[in-house]
Amino acid sequence: MTGAAAYGEAPARVVSMNVCTDQLAMLLAADGQLLSLSPLAIDPRISGMAEEAKAYHINSARAEEVYLMQPDLVLAGQYTARAAVDMLERLGVPVVRLKAVQSLADIPLRLAEIGEALGQSDKAAQLTARFEADLAALQPAEGVARPRVIHYGANGYTLGKNTLTDDMIAAAGFTNIASEMGVMYGAAMPLELLAMSAPDLVITSKLYAGASRAEAVAQHPVVAAVAAPAQPTQLTSRDWGCGTPLVLRAIKELAQKREALTDQ
Repeated sequence: MTGAAAYGEAPARVVSMNVCTDQLAMLLAADGQLLSLSPLAIDPRISGMAEEAKAYHINSARAEEVYLMQPDLVLAGQYTARAAVDMLERLGVPVVRLKAVQSLADIPLRLAEIGEALGQSDKAAQLTARFEADLAALQPAEGVARPRVIHYGANGYTLGKNTLTDDMIAAAGFTNIASEMGVMYGAAMPLELLAMSAPDLVITSKLYAGASRAEAVAQHPVVAAVAAPAQPTQLTSRDWGCGTPLVLRAIKELAQKREALTDQ
């Protein structure tokens, strides 16, 4: 994190250039403090706060435009528009680059970082306490049956150990098959291996419009057969992508699927 320590008072003109910092900033910023959000902030397929984001100016995530807004703080992701962010730093604009979240335990850390940068540490602490309490309330009882699930995305990509998705699956009371198989971070899983894993539930993301070959694998007959008698479960992907308290919605949705499976 660079730039935040330079402030003796809360920054008054904050610009976000990343869909995840967009949402954290909207959750934590004071009224009038947040000036502009990234283009993905209003995409309901990706942003968990797309409706709320419509109240803000949307930037192009380009250095020239952001610089002309005269921000006293820019929020960016670890890999966000690196050339643009590097240029803003060279021009003397304070920037906070937030690392990607890889576990549920990282979420309070990111809330604290953004809260400190915005001068909203008390608000961040309150939001963290509420997040941790709500997460604890979603935890399944000890000894409850844990069905086996696989998250099967575009190009057959799945996520295993050391990922936020793996933590979310465990918090919802499932066993992640990718982690069982020793997948670290993410990897493509062949259809044959998917079939042999015999999952209790197959999770896919909602399809984008068009005819993407990458997404077509989720509609393959093998996937449908493995997921029988029900079709693969499409969960709301916008609540899975960013490490914010909004992941609780995804965990709750998945926990309801577990309860339905175990009640059968």
